[in-house]
Amino acid sequence: MNAADVETAIETAIEDCEATVTTPRAPDPDHEDQHFAAVVVSPAFGGKSLVQQHELVYDALGDAMTTDVHAMEIKTYTPEEYERLEGEEVE
Repeated sequence: MNAADVETAIETAIEDCEATVTTPRAPDPDHEDQHFAAVVVSPAFGGKSLVQQHELVYDALGDAMTTDVHAMEIKTYTPEEYERLEGEEVE
């Protein structure tokens, strides 16, 4: 499973979602596991706790979380939260 596969799985499972997935560190050639980092933006996160938001992402990956993904760093935002965040970075 690569970053594009992870993005597709998340975007397919979560309503109106935009995911950006990277590999923050080089894969260990001696192991098949992968470390990913995901920034996920969706209105589906509105009114949900951070734990519930992350559960949606984990659920989107299903069995891959126990087979192909060793670690997943997740940042979740509603579109409004993400827009405010981008505005702060610009200033």
